[in-house]
Amino acid sequence: MATEEDRDSSHASASPLGVRQWTTADVPPPERLDYWLHAICQGLDEHEVTSAAGTDFHATLESAGCGQIMVNTVESTPQDVHRTKAAISRSDESRFYLRCTLDAPWAAAQNNGVSRLMPGDCMLFDSKQPYEMHFESAANLITLRLPVDWIESWLTDPQAQCGLRIDAAGGWGQPLSSFVQQLTPQVATRPPLPTKLLTDQLGSLLALGTNDFAGHANESSRTMDAFIRKATERLHQRYAEHGLTAQAIAKDLFISERTLHRYFARSGATFLQHLIRHRMTVAERMLRDPRFDRITVSEVGRRIGLADTSHFIRQCRATLGMTPAALRSAR
Repeated sequence: MATEEDRDSSHASASPLGVRQWTTADVPPPERLDYWLHAICQGLDEHEVTSAAGTDFHATLESAGCGQIMVNTVESTPQDVHRTKAAISRSDESRFYLRCTLDAPWAAAQNNGVSRLMPGDCMLFDSKQPYEMHFESAANLITLRLPVDWIESWLTDPQAQCGLRIDAAGGWGQPLSSFVQQLTPQVATRPPLPTKLLTDQLGSLLALGTNDFAGHANESSRTMDAFIRKATERLHQRYAEHGLTAQAIAKDLFISERTLHRYFARSGATFLQHLIRHRMTVAERMLRDPRFDRITVSEVGRRIGLADTSHFIRQCRATLGMTPAALRSAR
């Protein structure tokens, strides 16, 4: 029988794009569950896994880094997953996981609460506390591995948020779920925006989705409005910079990055949403003005801070409802 090292080297691979994959596809059926236990220990954390599928069990794990965050996707036949006290005692690292299933209900529990989650719902887990997950039908989920220092910069008490369902059907849970579902390992290796912008957007949406900004509701509306106005003015001055981040704007205003995100969130949109909105407003004005016809679509994108032409085209379609060429033709 193959050793764990043999199985790992035989069935784990890295694509040219840097996505690492573990799959049971080429593993003999009697060995698949054992291999899967080894795979998730390598790519995630140690768990106990059982499955009624028996020798029909199949699973694939793909993983890639996105700045401080590790993005993982899991596809498998039904399985039950337990993070036990014994496994925790053998783990050196502490981290958090944000998980979201794409197409099937699932159940999960941590902090003495059991939740039934629908497709798109998210849940936060603490790796230093026992938890369990139950996938009654084929599992298709995204799990984001979040470092402790990163999540503590966004949530005041992340442990208190663990085991609570984040509803994808309404409120800020909806944009959080949508963003998480798009953040695949393939996107992580070829991000359409600077990695810092993507991880900041995740942090902002997670704080909003867990209502972590609510504790600041008593702040003066005049103070908040003044900061939003100043931050927006500064963003409008610097929007064309490729790789512009909230950190840069916060530094200009002599405030913390978290404070900046909090004020933007209280205004009803995240920093990235404000940035995209302004960039697309400028792009639309240029594309509808005949004086800019001599400028290529790529150059329009570059002038608003988007060096990737394909991403600029996708953003125009998503935000303005048309491609750049269609906008020019429609005037």
